[in-house]
Amino acid sequence: MSVGRHQLRHNNTDQWAGRLLIQRKAASEPDIISRALAQNRLGTASVVFFGVAGAAPLTVIIGSISAIYAIQGSTAVPVAYLVVAGILALFTVGFVAMSRHIVNSGAFYSYISHGLGRVVGVGAAFVALPAYSLMQIGLFGLFGTAASGIFAELGLNLSWYACAIGAWVLVTVLGMLWVDLSGKVLAALLVAEITIVLLYDLVMVSHPADGHVSFATLSPAPMLTPVVGSLLVLAIAGFVGFEATVVLSEEAKDPKRTIARATHLAVLLAGLLCGLSAWAMSVSTGPDRITAVAAEHQTDLVFRLVAPHLPGALVDIGYVLFMTSVFAALLAFHAAVARYQFALGREGVLPSAWGYTHPRTGAPLLGSITQSLLALVVISVYAVLKLEPLLYLFAWLTTIGGLGVLILMWAASAAVIAFFQRGRKGESYWRAYVAPFIAFLLLSIVLAATIIGFGQLLQVSSGSIFNWIVPVAYAAIAVIGFCWALIMRKIRPEVYAAIGRGADTRVNFQPIESDFPTHALPPAPVGSRGYPSW
Repeated sequence: MSVGRHQLRHNNTDQWAGRLLIQRKAASEPDIISRALAQNRLGTASVVFFGVAGAAPLTVIIGSISAIYAIQGSTAVPVAYLVVAGILALFTVGFVAMSRHIVNSGAFYSYISHGLGRVVGVGAAFVALPAYSLMQIGLFGLFGTAASGIFAELGLNLSWYACAIGAWVLVTVLGMLWVDLSGKVLAALLVAEITIVLLYDLVMVSHPADGHVSFATLSPAPMLTPVVGSLLVLAIAGFVGFEATVVLSEEAKDPKRTIARATHLAVLLAGLLCGLSAWAMSVSTGPDRITAVAAEHQTDLVFRLVAPHLPGALVDIGYVLFMTSVFAALLAFHAAVARYQFALGREGVLPSAWGYTHPRTGAPLLGSITQSLLALVVISVYAVLKLEPLLYLFAWLTTIGGLGVLILMWAASAAVIAFFQRGRKGESYWRAYVAPFIAFLLLSIVLAATIIGFGQLLQVSSGSIFNWIVPVAYAAIAVIGFCWALIMRKIRPEVYAAIGRGADTRVNFQPIESDFPTHALPPAPVGSRGYPSW
């Protein structure tokens, strides 16, 4: 009973502090500065495009699947992608169920704050910022290399750095404009990308080795071998980015429906495209030769298989769309990083300057600028030091960032369980309890396998410091976040109370009976539409 009274007192303290925060900001912030993202800008299709763009299916199909075949020497790659799609589909059941109750551009940070508490939520935010930032910056290495090769075929000698800077300029500009404009750009790129993927798959399946279509690589038997852990880890990396749909919740039309549909569709679309393409490659080469052919041709594998059966122009278009696929992922991750920074600035976890948006476009202002400047510095350092962009910029940074996102998924699955333990809130037992619990168990296995074999993912020697330093670094970053949350709870209780509560806290915070004299606080100034005037 004493614990219950203590918890009630603590909750009431948070609500009193939250109202005090609103009133302080109401008195200090001018009306001319926007602190809200653009609303009702994105429909389900646009949000799906952001999620699928983050997963970059053509990049995965051309760059990752052939490499997994070659490195792992296993024919279970198609099944691995389908299994991972199933695991993430289970994860999204509880994830999107929670999205119907929490609309916040902070996504993982907000959900974990609601489920596991504000202290853990701030730790998650501190993990999310470097994870998504590294994912985005690393992609500049792949884009620069791919674009440089394409321009070389056209007779133009451009370095990878020059090509990366060109992409950086476009991403920086689009990141400051209306989010639905970026959605339209992604829509055009992804429709073309998916079309070429399906065309290539059709060509490979219609020209099978030995004259007959084989389904041998869809057998689950190879998944029972020791390489299953590595296969799942490498496959799940190809899906990172789909969860960015929730970051756009405040800008979506009817977010409680739109985000749920878009997240499910993004997972299913990415999973089916990758699984189908991995199988089609094995049909074209023959199941018994796929690993050897993949080792020989690597990222040129798909183009080598379809080139004899298609006009050269369609193969060239594939190369171009591979480049634009990477650009689409760059734009999607930039949007995610900027909105995470905005959510943290709005709630006071980061300096409040990060909580402002562009007064006309509603884009996160300082968050977008910060990510652009950071990306410019990193890719410039790589260019000056003449480091190989494919390995040390793309492969390393995206793998390190992917581990951070996987940690966030694992923590979010636990947060969903904890959130619905306090009541189903109208959700079914399947969405509130069963699917989240199964997802948590499966993600725990995948995360453990990732951490154990992380050095192999980076292709470093067994004695290298990178076998353990990255997971330890994420743990240290999370602990710093925990400490910062505890400091805020002690010296800035009004900020601590708003953690993970987003725009809803700022507008609708209503106190309940508590030990604090909330009746003595003056009412917050109200603007013309019933919102506080800030």
